[in-house]
Amino acid sequence: MQKKAFILFALFICGAALVFTMTDPADVAVVGSAVPDFELQDMSGKIWKLSDLKGKTVLVHFWATWCTTCETENPTLQRLYEAEQGNQKFVLLSILVRDDMERAKAYMREKRFTFPVLADTKAVSVQFGLRGVPETFLIDKNGILRDKVIGPNVWDTAEVRAALAGFAAN
Repeated sequence: MQKKAFILFALFICGAALVFTMTDPADVAVVGSAVPDFELQDMSGKIWKLSDLKGKTVLVHFWATWCTTCETENPTLQRLYEAEQGNQKFVLLSILVRDDMERAKAYMREKRFTFPVLADTKAVSVQFGLRGVPETFLIDKNGILRDKVIGPNVWDTAEVRAALAGFAAN
C-alpha cells in the first residue's frame, strides 16, 4: 500500500512539474498585457502576422468544426465581420484548433462564411493559454489583450460593436 502511495505521489509531482514547465507564463496571453505575436496561414495561403495589425482592434477567435457551440456562434461572427467590412481599424481572425483545414474549407463554403480562418500550429493556442473552444480574445490597437471570452458569445450586438470601437479609440 505504501508503494502505491509513493508511486502516485511521484506521478503527481512529475505531472505538476510538466505542467509548470510546458509554457513560460510570460509567453501566455494575460488580460491587460501585450499579447504574444504569431504568424499563421489562412485557407487561401495568406500569412497573417499579429504584430502587423498594430493600430487595429483585433478579435481572435479559436474554434473547430466539431464544436457544437461554435456552430451556433459562427453566424454572429459572420454578421459582425460583414458589419465591420468597411472599418479599417478592425480585424477578425478565426483560428482553427485541433481540426482539419479541408473540413473547415467545406464548412465555410457550406455555411457561406467569409471571415478569415487560420490554421493553428498548436504553439499559438498554447501561447494564448487556450483551454477549449470557443475562446475569443479582444486585442486593442496597441496589442494589449483587453478581454478574454471563454465559451460562446453573440458577437453581432450593438454592445459588442461599441466595445470594439472603444478599444480602437483608447
